[in-house]
Amino acid sequence: MTISMLSELVVLLPLVGFLVAGLGQKYITDRGAQGVACGLMFASLVAGALLFQKVAFDHQSTVVILFPWIQVGSFDVSWGLKIDTLSALMIVVVTVVSFLIHLYSVGYMSHDKSISRFMAYLSFFTFAMLMLVTAPNFVQLFFGWEGVGLASYLLIGFWYERASTGAASMKAFIVNRVGDVGLALGIATIFAVFHTVDIDQFLLAIKTVDAANTRPLFDFWGYEVDLLTLIGILLFIGAMGKSAQIGLHTWLPDAMEGPTPVSALIHAATMVTAGVFLVARLSFLYEMAPIARHLIIIVGAVTALFAATVAMTQTDIKRVIAYSTCSQLGYMFFAAGCSGYGAAMFHLMTHAFFKGLLFLGAGSVIHAMSDEQDMEHMGGVYRLIPKTYAFMWVGSLALAGIPYFAGYYSKDSILETAFLSGSTFSYFAFVIGLFVAFLTAFYSWRLLLLTFHGKPNANDKVMAHIHESPWTMLLPLGVLSLGAIFSGYLTHNLFVGYEAEVFWGNSIAVHTVHHEIPFFIMIAPLICAVSGIILAYLIYGGKRGVADVITTIFRPVYLFFKNKWYFDELYDYLFVRRSLSFGTFFWQTGDKKMIDRLGPDGVSQMSLAMARLVSRLQTGYVYHYAFAMIIGVLLVMTFYLYSELGVSYVR
Repeated sequence: MTISMLSELVVLLPLVGFLVAGLGQKYITDRGAQGVACGLMFASLVAGALLFQKVAFDHQSTVVILFPWIQVGSFDVSWGLKIDTLSALMIVVVTVVSFLIHLYSVGYMSHDKSISRFMAYLSFFTFAMLMLVTAPNFVQLFFGWEGVGLASYLLIGFWYERASTGAASMKAFIVNRVGDVGLALGIATIFAVFHTVDIDQFLLAIKTVDAANTRPLFDFWGYEVDLLTLIGILLFIGAMGKSAQIGLHTWLPDAMEGPTPVSALIHAATMVTAGVFLVARLSFLYEMAPIARHLIIIVGAVTALFAATVAMTQTDIKRVIAYSTCSQLGYMFFAAGCSGYGAAMFHLMTHAFFKGLLFLGAGSVIHAMSDEQDMEHMGGVYRLIPKTYAFMWVGSLALAGIPYFAGYYSKDSILETAFLSGSTFSYFAFVIGLFVAFLTAFYSWRLLLLTFHGKPNANDKVMAHIHESPWTMLLPLGVLSLGAIFSGYLTHNLFVGYEAEVFWGNSIAVHTVHHEIPFFIMIAPLICAVSGIILAYLIYGGKRGVADVITTIFRPVYLFFKNKWYFDELYDYLFVRRSLSFGTFFWQTGDKKMIDRLGPDGVSQMSLAMARLVSRLQTGYVYHYAFAMIIGVLLVMTFYLYSELGVSYVR
């Protein structure tokens, strides 16, 4: 099959799955919807794997134009598919993880009453993400960007009967819209300056501008603003919202209100990685906008630290992993800010495997423990669910960066990139990254020890029903565990090694720096990881009273981390309450006292008053009606005579 046919199949098959499972649920059973959605998703995976082989190893790339889309004057946008190494990699990651989550959902959601709807939403989410990563222009990219936002809203709020899921889905939707404003402004600026929304034409234009040393400037109140830097920052704001970077991160932990497969799909390889993909796709722009890259480094490093400190104190098993995702995304961003786009994408790929494994493993634990998510109500179950326990170990080892698991290679490549970058900002990110590596190992083993070890903290009824998950849930865990073990070792040279330039081609800006790295820098991440594991065992491996003593001694710090640095409280005070007060004021004063009073309420009251006045004439006496008729006739005759006499007089 040709590259064009494969790319069309990859993207359109999930769309067909969405339409069949969603619109055809009256004609096919839930089992049929599961079969159609999983079967088409597997076919998309196979097509994606073949496409990746042709693009990455046979070095074929193309832009497939499907059909014209928007044609208004000189503004011409076609619907198409941009296929190169970067998009092919994202296609493989998205389709593999999505198929495994589709399969996992067959077992996890087996008792739900809306199985067809759930499978349709999963397929639609996958379709939107694939449209995003294959977009040849910014308008189509924005369509996919908003598509995954809509799909995440539907999936997070899937159990709509619960008030908490409705609030969480609205929060995710609204916070993402804040970042999307930045993305939209960035796209608008690109069109205003370069008169195109085609990605390749835009990148060619900025390279031409750089070669001619004629960078576009904008006068803002007497200050000259570099438009390339402005565009880079605006687009990064969009990436911050989608990838939950600090400031626009508050939706991410609340997204755990949705079913566990949703948490894995959003956090492992799809929605939250869209921001990292966008920065990598526009790497040539960011190479020409160092101020924007410095901002990316700072935001990424601070996000990694923030989320890791919060993950240390959470007790909800899914929220710990969610904050871990936020932290690892910070790694990816500061790697990109240090011009290590290959390292960022390397970690994105390995992270998809081990984070998907951890989320689905957590779902297996929750399934076994009768929907219990609080780790303080778990413990002592590793003998009862040994397969899930083993898979969680694999995911934790990869996340902590222990040799020779996937995270070891990708995380080390990020830290080495930051060290070799040589700037003040990159050294800052390197130090933060080492400390976060220590915290990551600590909270990973805290999760393992609280969940599986120690004495059982669940009640007897829950303990009596603990059981291993069905094969439809364990098989995806097994496949993801293979990726968490081998993906780093097998692909290291392609992403960041000696084969990187050939592998990536022109899809991203590649900086291959092969300086000698000091031995201490090479082993520092491992030392930090092992130290974190040892500390977790010292605190949580024995009696739990040690943790209580530590939290008592450092209570202010513990509460600060436990309450997520009080971001939600701050936003509630600054924005939510202010918005509610403004809304109440306009509702009471503008709407009720002015618009309603002078509009519908005033008209209805006037009509009622006139009706009451007229009703007084309805006395029931015949002579009253006769008198009214005579008065009416006299008025009509008077009007007629006046009109005739008036006309005659004028003539």
